[in-house]
Amino acid sequence: MDKPISQKKKNMKMLYKAMAFATAVVLLLVGYQQINFSASELRVEKGRINTAIVEQASFRDYISVSGSAEPITTIYLDAVVGGRVEEVLIEEGAEVKAGDVILKLSNSDLHLQILNSEAQLAEQINFLRNTRISMEQERLNLRQQLLELKYSLIQRKREYERNQQLIADAVVSQEEFKISQEQYELALQSRDLLLMRQQQDSLFRIAQVEQLELNLHTMQQNIKLVRSKLDDLLVTAPVDGQLGLLNAQVGEAISAGDRIGQLNVLTSYKVRVSIDEHYIHRVKTQLMGFTEKNEVKYGLKVKKVFPEVRDGKFEIEMTFVDKVPEEIRTGETYYIQLELGASEEALIVKRGSFYQSTGGKWVYLLADDEASAHKRDVRIGRQNPSHYEVLEGLSEGDKIITSAYESFGDNERLTIRE
Repeated sequence: MDKPISQKKKNMKMLYKAMAFATAVVLLLVGYQQINFSASELRVEKGRINTAIVEQASFRDYISVSGSAEPITTIYLDAVVGGRVEEVLIEEGAEVKAGDVILKLSNSDLHLQILNSEAQLAEQINFLRNTRISMEQERLNLRQQLLELKYSLIQRKREYERNQQLIADAVVSQEEFKISQEQYELALQSRDLLLMRQQQDSLFRIAQVEQLELNLHTMQQNIKLVRSKLDDLLVTAPVDGQLGLLNAQVGEAISAGDRIGQLNVLTSYKVRVSIDEHYIHRVKTQLMGFTEKNEVKYGLKVKKVFPEVRDGKFEIEMTFVDKVPEEIRTGETYYIQLELGASEEALIVKRGSFYQSTGGKWVYLLADDEASAHKRDVRIGRQNPSHYEVLEGLSEGDKIITSAYESFGDNERLTIRE
């Protein structure tokens, strides 16, 4: 027979079930909140982060770059003629004056070439002299022939005129008169022909002599040019300066066009600078910058911008504006602040490692009590070695975390603890 259950026990059992259900619900809620909290919020120690205040101030649009000092001008010494190095008179690093002989070369082929050219010139001179003599003899022969022809013409004319009178008196025959007339006319034509020949020969002789004299002048200039190459066997300094490099040893054979060395003009210096290609469209000639040495500032100006980009960098040349540092040396490194634009008022914040993590697209903005921080989208504009320009997302007086964000993960909120 079934035993009846009391109403009191039944109520207690239902109460226990309700309490167990409520406890399970509470545990689930706590677990969910704990999971959600750990996924979106992170506790960080205050001493392990760096912060900065957003402020309205003057923004200097500049970048810090470094470069090496170079002589204002470098002149390369190339061999004009080839030869063997006979003597090196000045060593590398020495100061030289314009005209100083740096080294001597020898070239036997060049001397032989000069001798051959001089022999050809002498032969040309003799040929011109013989030609002049031959022409003068020919001119004298023509004059002699012309004189003889003139004398014969006088005789023929006199005979012809006499026969003209005699034929009228019927003293000479018609045939004799005709012969004297033809001989006289032939003499006239021969004289005209000889005069024409004399004129043509004169013009030809003049042209021939002019051509020979031109050839002679050309040969003389060639010899002069070849002889001048003897002077090129002495390699001299074209200007005052310092012999920076010399690639020549006694006994070494050097070909024409080979680079022997270089001469550094030390009247002033320039600085060759490498810059990240990010700034290639902003760096122009005439931009100013300054450097410091021994607590003295020196101004520089961009003289030349090289457009070629190599390994993510391009190069510029800067020259000193007013004065050059004392005891400057070739190859010495100078750190320069290059001004890209005029200073102007802007919303700025100090640089920090956060930029490498976010690309300047967002930051952790501290709450007023600095007990927490949350993500804030921002837009960063220009930057210099000390500050970023803030374009959007922050206001003057805001405080952000500037240290690296890698350890914060993807958390939207940070809890700051002492």
